[in-house]
Amino acid sequence: MEIRKKLLYQFISIVAMILLFSSLSVYFSFSGGRKQEFYDRLGSKAKMVAQMLIDIDEIDAELLKRIEKNNPVSLPNEIIIIYDYQDKIVYSTDDNQLLAISPELITEVRLKEEVQLKQMPYEILGQFYTGKYDRYVVFAAATDIFGLMKLNRLRIIIIVVFSISLIIVFISGKIFVSRALNPISYIMAQVGAIGVSNLNARISEGNGKDELSQLAHTFNKMLERIESAFKTQKNFIANASHELRTPLTVITGHLEVILMKARKNEEYRKTIISVLGNIKNLNHISNRLLQLAQASSEFSEADFSLIRIDEILWQAKKDVQKINDNYQISINFSESIDDEYKLKVNGNEQLLRTAISNIIDNGCKYSGDHTSEISVNNENNNVIINFSDKGIGISEEELQMIFQPFYRAKNAFCTKGYGIGLSLVEKIMKLHKGKITVKSELLKGSTFTLALPLYS
Repeated sequence: MEIRKKLLYQFISIVAMILLFSSLSVYFSFSGGRKQEFYDRLGSKAKMVAQMLIDIDEIDAELLKRIEKNNPVSLPNEIIIIYDYQDKIVYSTDDNQLLAISPELITEVRLKEEVQLKQMPYEILGQFYTGKYDRYVVFAAATDIFGLMKLNRLRIIIIVVFSISLIIVFISGKIFVSRALNPISYIMAQVGAIGVSNLNARISEGNGKDELSQLAHTFNKMLERIESAFKTQKNFIANASHELRTPLTVITGHLEVILMKARKNEEYRKTIISVLGNIKNLNHISNRLLQLAQASSEFSEADFSLIRIDEILWQAKKDVQKINDNYQISINFSESIDDEYKLKVNGNEQLLRTAISNIIDNGCKYSGDHTSEISVNNENNNVIINFSDKGIGISEEELQMIFQPFYRAKNAFCTKGYGIGLSLVEKIMKLHKGKITVKSELLKGSTFTLALPLYS
């Protein structure tokens, strides 16, 4: 069932229940009041007749009948019956014996002093009356014609009003639901209009305060992630194709030239060495691309563990110096780090090791003396790692570009590289909820800073 219809039916049901409860309350309240008022009138009439017959000596049964026959305030279809202590009738206007008064009923009145009952179409009130000389039981019965007519008219009015109200509620409910869901329909239309060609489009967030605005904001955040992932994938494919195509073209050219005619062994050897070098470059680029793809994927808490950052630093230093034994790497720890818990972070050991190795390798590679100085301290519940070098530096205009995949600074083209390392480091830091910043000055060197939240 559509949400629109479901909301409409729920709205109608709730209002209908409220109207029904209110109508029944009014009806039964009026019905109870009518009944009590009529029995009060019966009681007054019964008491008045009994007093006239029993307490006034000048009035006997016959005279009382004539008086009551011409009484203009008599109740409709009124019947009065009075019994003495021997349960004999001393006064009765029930000439046709319309009421069935049993001895048990008389006894019940004597015990309870007042009894209310119905014998259709009569409502009967039995009262115990004590006169000057004896005790009597008085029954007064009548038909509340006017009260029942009012009650019936009220019932018709309630049914008509209830029916008309439901029609009005249905119409107003449709308008209400339509207006309530219009913003959702508008959001759906905007979302449906966004495709691959316009991922930069965003949904209107309205006033930015209600739940629909929050929903639109959530959609926009999701679109930002999708757009970022799409651009990353597009750039990755384009750049990766370019980087892989160059060594493959060189390898193909070398092999085609060497196969054009028979050559000396030395020429074959030189060609094989050149091809092997290009294959190693391809292998290195492939490994970096795999690391970049791994860092770009989503990690769960299950992939993280409690690790010590000092151990990662020593391992990364060993990895870098294993490939380049002429690199000089120094690691210094602040005196404020007097507890091993100030070095513990929650993360993926392999990824953090890769990130730190990349920064160390860059610092040594672009420094004339191939040195990198590392300092470690604590700040604001983070472990701070500074990587300083005395290399070629980076211009201020290019600082914001160096974290893009395959981007290389203009003054770095004379040094072998692929422009993948720093983008890889940035993605790894984002996965660990950390941050990477850089300060640099041309021809004086650079300082890269990693901030990782301590384990808590």
